[in-house]
Amino acid sequence: MTEASKLTSEVRLLAAIAYGESSTQDKYEEMAALASVMVRQMKARRYSTIDAFTSKDKNFSFVRTDGNARYTMLMKATEKGIEKSPAMSNAVKAARNAFAGGTDYSNGAYFWDGADIKSNYKNHAKVRSGIHITDPAHNIYGISDSGKTRILYKTVKKKVDGHVKIVQEEIGRYSWVYESSAGVGGTIFWRYGRDWVTVTRAKEYK
Repeated sequence: MTEASKLTSEVRLLAAIAYGESSTQDKYEEMAALASVMVRQMKARRYSTIDAFTSKDKNFSFVRTDGNARYTMLMKATEKGIEKSPAMSNAVKAARNAFAGGTDYSNGAYFWDGADIKSNYKNHAKVRSGIHITDPAHNIYGISDSGKTRILYKTVKKKVDGHVKIVQEEIGRYSWVYESSAGVGGTIFWRYGRDWVTVTRAKEYK
């Protein structure tokens, strides 16, 4: 049996998403990392299949609906055609690796970005929220950290000198929302910073 033969619809779909979302470098490790993030997100959001996940949660991966040529190419390819293409064969291998819980080249990421984080740096949503590159090896686009210390407060009533006063008490502070977990091919992978998750009680996958 070849790597591309006897594709299930789920493997084909995940492979096509990883192929469509990855850069044209066609690196196996990049596609495998993307596939691992998709499976992690699927499980975190309590979907049983990638099809259900990407059909219901259309904002996570746009390649199913935005006319992505690479996604369409793999979805329409025959198994023989996939077998003849090293890049598409690697995408299938990447999907199978993710479903099997194999090597996670994203290092536990829940999010990713491609070249647009550099080209649209000033207006990029993650940059505006605060990013931190944890390892120079992740910084494939040579971008700068955008984190700054933010303090969250809550309003409480306190008795001061016999009088009740409304005061602001610090809940906690954080310096960035997103921290890099890997840089593979043309993709930077992210997870939420621990301080931000603790202070905001956020879900790691949302």
